[in-house]
This record gives sequence, structure tokens and C-alpha cells, in this order.
Amino acid sequence: MQRFEAYLLANLPKAPSFHPTFDEALSAMLAAGGKRFRPRLLLAVVDAYAPLLREGAYPVAMALEMFHTYSLIHDDLPVMDDADLRRGEPTLHRRFDEVTAVLVGDALNTHAFYLIATAPLHSDAKAALVETLAYNGGIGGMVLGQAIDCHFEGVKLTPEQVDFLHEYKTGRLIAASLKMGAIIASLDGAMQKRLYDFGLDVGLLFQIQDDIIDATRSEADAGKTTGNDEAKNSYVNHFGLEGSMERADALARKVEMEMADFDEALRERLAILLEGYLYRHR
Repeated sequence: MQRFEAYLLANLPKAPSFHPTFDEALSAMLAAGGKRFRPRLLLAVVDAYAPLLREGAYPVAMALEMFHTYSLIHDDLPVMDDADLRRGEPTLHRRFDEVTAVLVGDALNTHAFYLIATAPLHSDAKAALVETLAYNGGIGGMVLGQAIDCHFEGVKLTPEQVDFLHEYKTGRLIAASLKMGAIIASLDGAMQKRLYDFGLDVGLLFQIQDDIIDATRSEADAGKTTGNDEAKNSYVNHFGLEGSMERADALARKVEMEMADFDEALRERLAILLEGYLYRHR
């Protein structure tokens, strides 16, 4: 990951012009850091099955981080969560202005696909990668989940609808990250689906843990605005803090069991990556 981080920082997007702040804003949130969770999942699969393709996968891993960062920038806008802090830094609309934040998010979204299109990979693989990210990041995943989340603020959904919301908003992009690693490594369709389904469980666990953090951590600890979910269909709002912890523990045990059935090389890499997430609320 140190090599990938160095690659990311050396290849931050640039759009120099006579605009006074756009080029700075374009890379600000990427350079601010983050867990790099989605690219780490992709690279774990590539490392396990096709380590010679690792560097060729870096542009795709960066595309994932870029796409995820665009979603955070838009999620923080006043029209959505109206957040002031992200990755320990002022959100882009606070640091610059709302128009800049919207357009930077748009630019990172589209540039992610440019990175995939120009990656040093086979054209068939690149087409499959674009398809996977576009669908799971759009109407087949994250964007639909965000639309549901925003529309139903203040309306209590059923437990099944809460799971649907968070599978789409969070889980599907995480699942896509694993599948995209499998595509790069030329794994067969059955293994791609197995990794995708595993990623859905990881994604729901990730979201429950995030809701617990929102309810229990300070902004300084979390590095982002917290206490912002009062009207949302979060797991804590539906099941309470203790109930959410119990759901997270049960899902963590399921993820551990699923992980135990993977090949040793993949299991070892995922175990290192997920160790800090499985029971991080305890």
C-alpha cells in the first residue's frame, strides 16, 4: 500500500488553467488521505492471483478511490449532509465554494473512467471494469442508494428496506472493488460472483460500523462530521446502539467464515486488510 499511496500522490489529477482554485481543489480531498479501503480490496485480489499485474492495476485502484472521493464530496454538500469536516480537513464546499465542490466531484467521477480506459490492461478487461464500476456506482448501486437515503430522511423504513438502502449506497461499490480485482486477475465468473457476494457482506458490516462511529465518536476521532444521522435510516436509529453492535458482530462472524474458505493467498491478504474492521466498535 505504500507503493500505491506513492503512485496516487505522484499522479494526482491536474487541470491547470487561469481558474484561481480549481486545480488545487481537484486534488485536495485525494491528497488529504483516507483509508483507501476500496483500492486495497482490489489490490488484495490482484496480489493473490496475478501479482505481476499489480502495477498495471494501480490506475484502476486509483480510479476506484477517485470515484469514491467524488461521492464523499457530493455527500457532504449542503443539499445532502451539509458536513463541515472530511478526512480531517474542511469539506470542499467550506474550503472553496459549493460550485467548485460540485464540479470537482463531477470531474473525479468522469476522470475515474478515463484512468480505466487508459490503464495498461487488455481491452476486454477494461470494458468489464468500466461496466462494473458504472453500474455499481450508479443506478445499480451507490447513486440509487443515496437517492433512497435522501428521499426517506425522517421516514422510518422497514429493516429489509434499511438493508436494501445500505447495500446499494455502500455495499455494492465495495463488492465491485473485489470483483474488479477478479476481472484484472482473469478469475472465472463463479469466483467473480463469490467475491462480489462476499463484498456485499463486508459492505454492510462497514456501514453498520460507520453508523456506530457516527453515534459514539467525536469529529476529531472520526476525522469527519459526526452526529449527523438523527433523521436518517441508520442502523443505530433502527436497532439502537447495542442492537447495531450485535448485528455487526454477527456479520463479522459470517465474514470470517466466508473468508476461511478462500485460497490461502487471498485469505491472508484479506485478513490483514479486514482485521481492523471486523470488531472495531468493541
